[in-house]
Amino acid sequence: MTQSLEKRGQEASLKCRGCYDMQPGEMAQFRHIEDVFRDSCLKWGYQEVKTPTLEYMHLFTSTGTLTMGKLSRVYSFLDWDGWSGERVVLRPDCTIPVARMYIEGKAGRSDPAKLFYVMNVFAFEDSGRESREKWQCGAEFLGGSGPLADAELMSLAVNALGAMGVKGARLRLSHVGVLRELLKGLASGEDDQREMLDQILDGNCEALARIKNNEGELGKLVSLLVDHTSSSASLLKNCRSMCGANLAALGKALDDFVAVAELLDSVGCPYEIDMGSARGFEYYTGVTFQVFCGASNVGAGGRYDALIPLMEGGDVPASGFGLYMDRMLSLVQAGAGVQSPWKGILIETAHTPGAVKASFDIARVLRDGGFVADLGLPGQRTNLWSWKLAVEPNAYVLTGPDGMKSEVASPLEVLRLVGGR
Repeated sequence: MTQSLEKRGQEASLKCRGCYDMQPGEMAQFRHIEDVFRDSCLKWGYQEVKTPTLEYMHLFTSTGTLTMGKLSRVYSFLDWDGWSGERVVLRPDCTIPVARMYIEGKAGRSDPAKLFYVMNVFAFEDSGRESREKWQCGAEFLGGSGPLADAELMSLAVNALGAMGVKGARLRLSHVGVLRELLKGLASGEDDQREMLDQILDGNCEALARIKNNEGELGKLVSLLVDHTSSSASLLKNCRSMCGANLAALGKALDDFVAVAELLDSVGCPYEIDMGSARGFEYYTGVTFQVFCGASNVGAGGRYDALIPLMEGGDVPASGFGLYMDRMLSLVQAGAGVQSPWKGILIETAHTPGAVKASFDIARVLRDGGFVADLGLPGQRTNLWSWKLAVEPNAYVLTGPDGMKSEVASPLEVLRLVGGR
């Protein structure tokens, strides 16, 4: 067995392809992101939830809530129960499981729920260049309707990133409701409309280019929306003015888009209107957004008023977002607010029963006082902590960050010198 593993290690990594290890420094960054996001959400009135990693496949297929491009990448298998079985998946998305949990838990209640999570999702990727397991931190406002709920979620995403030390976050806004109405006037049937929208949401730029190659009043409006970007609501208002009585549904969708943009203006949340930025899931119905920090896309979200009705959970509006933690790791600088909150002391001791007992005793006192007490063992790095404590038969010798040595008589005096509790 050992020889087999050694041979395999020479030929290929022992780690599964498309999987990623987090080293201690990255893990500290990960926990920093997680802790700050959790703190931000709690302060905004959101409550934390967690759903199972395994979900039934039909949860994602029966309602048509994922595009075909995304469904083709899920990890699914048969979960046997005797001779019958149910196909299950490693969750490819967090929003649908949270919506399922909300539906099963509300028991006839219709009150809104503000929920957040830190969970992993899985998607097959055959090149080996991207991770097949990704971590997300996200928030969902279930039962929250209207532009104000959308603006709050976008502001929360930007605020949380700022609290993590990630500056310059900017939103790219699109609107699936507007796109659907445009496609109704340009595509020949519902199947064509759905297929083209799926392609757009999967990032197919050619599909977006095809919808603007049309003449007439609608073609001009499409070109104006698709070919231009804007950092204010003015572009949307110009398009709204072009909608006559025959484009009433499109005008209503644009009114919603304008209202969201104006609310973001009022709270100083930076954005850019870019219809080509629409990405994500078929369950989106209204405004959608991507979160960018420089050239890095670190999150996305949007309104999905049709999802819970499709899951037979009643007429419940909803919106939400997810931030991509793997991409954020490179933006949260090592050492910038992600250090351990504990002060550390390396305890050096002789390996005799009496000295070991004295070391364990003072280590307990130091840990109770709010310190990391690291027992120095053979072969261990000794430069991780700035304080060192040598345990001698009848005394302790404390060495400070400046190299100065002090002989102390008791654990409480050690605590006093290093500023513990």
